[in-house]
This record gives sequence, structure tokens and C-alpha cells, in this order.
Amino acid sequence: MNSLRSLLVVGLTFLGSAVFAQSKTEKINVSGNCGMCKKRIETALKTEGVDTAVWDVKSKILTVSYDSAKITTEGIQQKIAAVGHDTQKVTAKQENYSKLPSCCQYDRKSTDKK
Repeated sequence: MNSLRSLLVVGLTFLGSAVFAQSKTEKINVSGNCGMCKKRIETALKTEGVDTAVWDVKSKILTVSYDSAKITTEGIQQKIAAVGHDTQKVTAKQENYSKLPSCCQYDRKSTDKK
């Protein structure tokens, strides 16, 4: 009985370590201009696997904490691009960018966006 209890404790310890090891925090450059952009970007990441997402209007940096077993950095950036905002690795489609209010339409690096 004691060996079963010890085995259970060891197993739970490893399981707990594996769960915590999957939690990541990253900083991602995201284009945008204002408080409306902030709300749109953060709302786009209210999804399974994302714990917190905070975009800073001045620095244009998104700090996101997420479960890497449920979502990837690329998946996060694709969700942001889907609402019209370019990230450091994923460019928003022109049709999504064009849907942004005029105050949210930031200067894009190139005119030949997807």
C-alpha cells in the first residue's frame, strides 16, 4: 500500500511539472494605433489556450501568456491578423485591414499585402 501511495505521489509530481512547463509568455510586435485597436487585439485572443493578452498602445508590444500545448505563437499571430492587425510574422489580409476604422488603419510597410 505504501509503495502504491509513493508511486502515485511521484506520478502526480511529474504530471504537475509537465503542465507548468507548457505555460509560456511571449512579447510580439503588433501594428495598431489606439485604444480601439487594443480592445480588438486583446479580444481576438480570448480563446482557449491563451491565459492573458495585453497590448501596449505606445510600444506596440503584445505580452501574451499561453498554454503551448493548446496554441502556438503562430496561431496567436494568425488570430491577430484575422482581425486586421499585422504582427512580426503574419501579415493581415488586405480585406481584413480595410475593415478597420480609419483611426485604426496604421501605416503598412508595403502596399502588396495579402
